[in-house]
Amino acid sequence: MLSSEEQALLRLRLFAELELMVQRQAFFTLRELQHFTFEGRPFPLASYRGIFNPVALDETLSIVSSRTGPYEDHVGDDGLFRYAFQAGDPRSGANRKLRRAISLSTPLVLFERPEPNLYVPVFPVYAVDEDLDRGFVTIATGQDVRVAYHSASDTLDKRYIERIVKQRVHQPVFRARVLKAYNKRCAICTLKYAELLDAAHILPDTDERGLPVVTNGMAMCTIHHRAYDQDFLGVSPDYVVHINERMLADRDGPMLQYGLQAMNGKPLELPARRDDRPDREYLAERFAQFTT
Repeated sequence: MLSSEEQALLRLRLFAELELMVQRQAFFTLRELQHFTFEGRPFPLASYRGIFNPVALDETLSIVSSRTGPYEDHVGDDGLFRYAFQAGDPRSGANRKLRRAISLSTPLVLFERPEPNLYVPVFPVYAVDEDLDRGFVTIATGQDVRVAYHSASDTLDKRYIERIVKQRVHQPVFRARVLKAYNKRCAICTLKYAELLDAAHILPDTDERGLPVVTNGMAMCTIHHRAYDQDFLGVSPDYVVHINERMLADRDGPMLQYGLQAMNGKPLELPARRDDRPDREYLAERFAQFTT
């Protein structure tokens, strides 16, 4: 049996490996999580049952949440996430190690499942409180939120919590869904290295309509995402790429010539599913900004 110090170190090493995996592929299938290999040996990271408690660890390693059930996970009035205990007595079974994680402030992995067989890791998260009567655990996304919760739970700034949740939960899920829709390829140049791909918003998330949904996003490599955000590159509602006239007239080496100028007039690489394709009205609004 590993000591508590050895378990803490093992958990940190797992997190570091998972971080590298996220950079390479953005999301996972349940099979990939259950057949995860760590330091040369099998080490599953999640369970289809929701709460995953490896034998080697005294506290829960990961939890899986799906807003479509079977459990009633939800966001509370304070902006913090409420995760449902497994069915039955919240004091027994798999729930016991999750409750232990509360008392010891143990970091966990939250796997968001926004659609079937698409798992997006968010970590570290912390179980900070429990409601045994209602059957929920309160989850804080990050150490700073955990500290804020315990130091001033009655005065938590909901706007701050919402901003943190957007950064740490919604954005990774948005990126994963967009990259899946575009088969992990840049919609502009078809670059296929997920480490270099982003989910570019059409309408920004500062706009109330700029929701983190696939139809408000496009998979783009880092250079094309930055060019899009700075209006050096635009996408018209007929799904054609356009490059800023000033940039077209410039001469500045092969990156500009082949990476940007050559994209002018190129059809956008679209998702196979029509329902995942960019919203034409949003594109038109954003393209008007590009042409102004």
